[in-house]
Amino acid sequence: MNLIKQAMNRRLILASESPRRAELLKQIGLDFEIRPSAVDEGRDKKESLENYVKRVALAKAEKAASGVKDAVIIAADTIVILNKKRLGKPESSESAIAMLKKLSGKCHTVMTGLAVIDTQAGKRRTKIVSTKVWFKKLSDEEIKEYVKSSEPLDKAGGYGIQGKAAIFVKRIEGDYFNVVGLPLNIFYEILAAL
Repeated sequence: MNLIKQAMNRRLILASESPRRAELLKQIGLDFEIRPSAVDEGRDKKESLENYVKRVALAKAEKAASGVKDAVIIAADTIVILNKKRLGKPESSESAIAMLKKLSGKCHTVMTGLAVIDTQAGKRRTKIVSTKVWFKKLSDEEIKEYVKSSEPLDKAGGYGIQGKAAIFVKRIEGDYFNVVGLPLNIFYEILAAL
């Protein structure tokens, strides 16, 4: 926990508007600034999903680090993968319903690219974390009720494990916090490496 205390004495910047990532950093006792950094999240068809999440996370961190001295910048990009295809954020209630129907009764992967930059030391670290998530078979009514809550509309894959969709999850294999959007254990390891 000394690393967390040391980090608390540094200026920390979260390069994300995600309320879930902010809640996770608060949960481990960190004070930080929020400096959202929108970047081009387009993917080259030849680019692997692993390289994609790493590249986007690092681009967000680099943009937030621009012109900043003596700070630790934290950025992440989380995607949901089903059958080797990325499911983005649903654009409408209809697309959320379609996504949840695809996830129903199946295993999918949640992958996060995490980037941390220490602007004082000029160091940067990136890591990819993957977690498998199994959904129970969902009825049409369960899906429609969940989508009515509006919870799925700003989340990759159309659901939030930390919210109402928790009841859909049969089991996970890997880091729960990765599914929420920020793998805290790996973040702590990166702090140690820096």
